[in-house]
Amino acid sequence: MLRNRWIQLGGLLMIATFILLACVPIGTEEAPAQPAAAADSESGEAVTADSGETDSSDSSAQATASVNTGVPQLSGELITDGVPPPFRTRGFSTDFSRRTVEWDSILSGGPPKDGIPAVDNPEFESIAAGDEWLEEVDPVILYSHGDVSRAYPLSILIWHEIVNDEVDGQPVSITFCPLCNASIAFDRNFDGQVLDFGTTGRLRHSDLIMYDRQTETWWQQFTGEGIVGKYAGEQLRFLTSQVLSWKDFKEAYPDGEVLARPNMPRNYGYNPYVGYDSTSRPFLFQGTPDSRLAPAERVLGLTTDTDAIAYPFAVLEEAGVVHDSFGGVELAVFHKAGLASALDSSVISQGRDIGTVAVYDRQVGDQLLTFSPNEDGSFSDAETGSTWDILGEAVSGPLAGEKLTPILHFDHFWFAWAAFFPATELYSPS
Repeated sequence: MLRNRWIQLGGLLMIATFILLACVPIGTEEAPAQPAAAADSESGEAVTADSGETDSSDSSAQATASVNTGVPQLSGELITDGVPPPFRTRGFSTDFSRRTVEWDSILSGGPPKDGIPAVDNPEFESIAAGDEWLEEVDPVILYSHGDVSRAYPLSILIWHEIVNDEVDGQPVSITFCPLCNASIAFDRNFDGQVLDFGTTGRLRHSDLIMYDRQTETWWQQFTGEGIVGKYAGEQLRFLTSQVLSWKDFKEAYPDGEVLARPNMPRNYGYNPYVGYDSTSRPFLFQGTPDSRLAPAERVLGLTTDTDAIAYPFAVLEEAGVVHDSFGGVELAVFHKAGLASALDSSVISQGRDIGTVAVYDRQVGDQLLTFSPNEDGSFSDAETGSTWDILGEAVSGPLAGEKLTPILHFDHFWFAWAAFFPATELYSPS
């Protein structure tokens, strides 16, 4: 038992070391970090995707979003007690007199402000260029708007955590917190301005705390909530994104674009958090993880303004398709094999297969469809015999060309989901 504790401690120290190595200043001659060794709306309906066609600066326009803008309220009332933060704030012009969380819940992750540098001027390349360095199973974040579809490889985001971009006129921040396995896209339009985000170097519930460079408000990446500063208590708008394999992206979007590797000293394609997706001791996590699942088990999370539910990947993998009702919407939750974990092996493309998950409203016109998985990773509906892909499009059959309405969802580690949503329901097939 003592030996196991030392192994766990060694793993945590290794993670801390590689977080610091991720902060190598741009332009230095220091060699890139080597891979770590293995270590232990009031309406209450589910939130559907935005169509990507509306002006997101208009808070009343949610396009096909059937309901609300976010998640259950997580913080208490605005705190203006005048108590200063008990940590150094050098370099920040944040209004620290406004907050919604207790100071002792905010911890230093090691790096300073912008120590993990966001990608602010992203460059993109073709599918053919991406094929030169990405493997079929490499995980990417898909974001589409208008006529443009882009892939943001986790092999880049694992080193930078934030990409500030504009996609066919839509300002968007693509974010990834490796410690919580949280990939989230945000609308950068907020309060009549376009925000761009950086990293504070601080964590809460092990999750990245971002800041915007316009007001230096601190934002919780996991929830999109302002927690310190001018916009404390305000909510960023989520945009629908999807984690899927490079293979699935390029097959669906042969004219798509992929984020090019920045000209920075990083080992893109390598994972500095080797073995982290099987850890029992999440890095700098305070408290006791919810014991209903292992801390690093992946879950697909859904929320309304009042409720939250988590679907374990293991359950989804076994079933292939899960039909459920949540927030007044009849759901189909898909799982498809063929996606590598970014947080397992030292080489990301060699990570264990965790699969792609997606959630859709299974109502199409006047039909409520019932799906089953096929051996090739596609899905068929019993009502028409049409075949559907993981992106919710009918690729053959009577409904060919139809698209299911995607549901805004989150793919995270269980410990973090339960920490932010302690009253979450946990889906069980029984």
